[in-house]
Amino acid sequence: MDIPLLAPERRWSCPNCDLEDVTHEATPHSRMHTCPGARGMTVPMVPAGIRCKVELQPREDYVNGDVVQLDEDGRPWMSALVTRDTGTDVAVYAPCATANLRES
Repeated sequence: MDIPLLAPERRWSCPNCDLEDVTHEATPHSRMHTCPGARGMTVPMVPAGIRCKVELQPREDYVNGDVVQLDEDGRPWMSALVTRDTGTDVAVYAPCATANLRES
């Protein structure tokens, strides 16, 4: 007897643009995309049908040469805040670490 493998279908949407997507992963996961409605930043998508908003939070500290996420106009952002009736989630744009290798 063959047992069929079930491929779960999860539908995603973005509240800032009209993008919709479908994933078929059995493990818990999230979906991100580069959103034209969020100034070209990579923001989380939400399960389809969830009412929420996704807002960019500005970087309020001094960049000082750090490698940070910039939008299409070159402005640095700290995070994307997802607000729903049941709570909030945050996708943080952490600065990248850099190193300088020199021979002595």
